[in-house]
Amino acid sequence: MSTPFRERNPVIIGAVGLAVVLGLILLAFNAQNLPIIGGGTTYYADFAEAGGLKADDEVRIAGVRVGKVDSVSLDGDHVKVAFRIENGADFGTATRAAIKVKTLLGAMYLSLEPAGPGQLPQGSEIPISRTTSPYDVVQAFSGLARTSDRINTHQLARSLTTLADLTRNTPKNFRRALGGVSALSIDLAARDQQIGTLLTHLRTVTTTLNARDQDIVGLMRDSAVLFQALDRRRQAVHDLLHSTTRLSVELTRLVQQSRSDLKPALSHLATVVDVLNKDSDQIDQSIRLMAPFYRVFANTLGNGPWFDTYIQNMPPVPQLGGG
Repeated sequence: MSTPFRERNPVIIGAVGLAVVLGLILLAFNAQNLPIIGGGTTYYADFAEAGGLKADDEVRIAGVRVGKVDSVSLDGDHVKVAFRIENGADFGTATRAAIKVKTLLGAMYLSLEPAGPGQLPQGSEIPISRTTSPYDVVQAFSGLARTSDRINTHQLARSLTTLADLTRNTPKNFRRALGGVSALSIDLAARDQQIGTLLTHLRTVTTTLNARDQDIVGLMRDSAVLFQALDRRRQAVHDLLHSTTRLSVELTRLVQQSRSDLKPALSHLATVVDVLNKDSDQIDQSIRLMAPFYRVFANTLGNGPWFDTYIQNMPPVPQLGGG
């Protein structure tokens, strides 16, 4: 006979329940690695350098997202990138891989270029001979700033001037070219401080832009939403403008058609206004004399639905019949 649940050891029950909860949490965090509900097929690619690629970056084929990068690790003298294909995309055994720039501010993605027959086997590795690493623009500008700081501009200007002096007996066009180079070097030497400041500010700008990558990407995403909303309302805006155009045409036509009728009416109105102006004194006198009449008339009819008045100097009504 089994022991009732309430009589069992609560410590053992709690430990088992806690172990089950921890197991479910581990399964939830590693759901993408499970064989049935996992996130797809894993492949590998070797690169000479990572080029800014990192875990969770997109994997694309022809610009369409088909997976994500799982990890980027150092494997000897090269970088090994593990990526997972989630959408069951097909690509051949000679497929190439490249790390490309996703945004101007340094976000990257892994691009696959399908090639060859069949399907690349699961867990296969794309060798370095079929991969391409990107060129980091931010690092290039930073390197340019550091290199320019070490250039002796005065010595460079003196060298170019000396070269121009040594070639005075060369053809005229060549001397002009070297003279221009000498003038350019002198101008660069004179503006050494300004160029150094410019390169320093350029390095600051590139660093700031790289730090604000996500903010600018969010701004671009919001702008895309705004443009999509305007595109969806394009027909409504077009209808509004079309209706406004039709309304203006109809109003113009109405004015043109009623112009012949309005001219006589305006002429008669001018005549009426002239008559009123000429007889304004009589009209004013009439209005002033009508005021007592309207006051008595209002008193007569203003007490209810009956007349309240009397008539003077009327003889009494004779009595009819024998009374």
